[in-house]
Amino acid sequence: MQMPFEAKRCGVQFSPPSIVIIYEHKETKKVRKRVIPVRNFSKYSDCNMAAERLKNHPRHRDYLEAVTQSQLEKLHIILKDHMQGFSLVHSLASFHLDPDEDLNKLSDEELARKKGQMDKLFEKNRRHTADPNFVYDLEVDFTKPTTDRCSWDDESDDGF
Repeated sequence: MQMPFEAKRCGVQFSPPSIVIIYEHKETKKVRKRVIPVRNFSKYSDCNMAAERLKNHPRHRDYLEAVTQSQLEKLHIILKDHMQGFSLVHSLASFHLDPDEDLNKLSDEELARKKGQMDKLFEKNRRHTADPNFVYDLEVDFTKPTTDRCSWDDESDDGF
């Protein structure tokens, strides 16, 4: 059965903590806004569990069907960051992938965010055997001239 609602946009509202869904009713073509309060959520809550609980809630299930679990989790992370005192700019920047960033210096939570973004990007770019452009043994030259050299880059006298 096809749902009568199609989510167009989603976001957060900080006071009170809520998920905001802009949706279109498929039959009437009217665009509406639904504010879904996030209850029993604190700066210590598990964002994945909270997103899953909200997505499966009988009252909101029809409106959130087109919204992915990862997107709902990201919105919960933004709410959690706000409760911890971080700005919206900081929260959104934590989802940005910077190839020059040292991931060893991140906290476990920030590292999990980055890994989630990497997984998402990997799945987006992944080639399956059924894809028309699939090449089994693709060879790509990733050589890049390096300007910085470290002492451990030099060959040792030990022959290792």
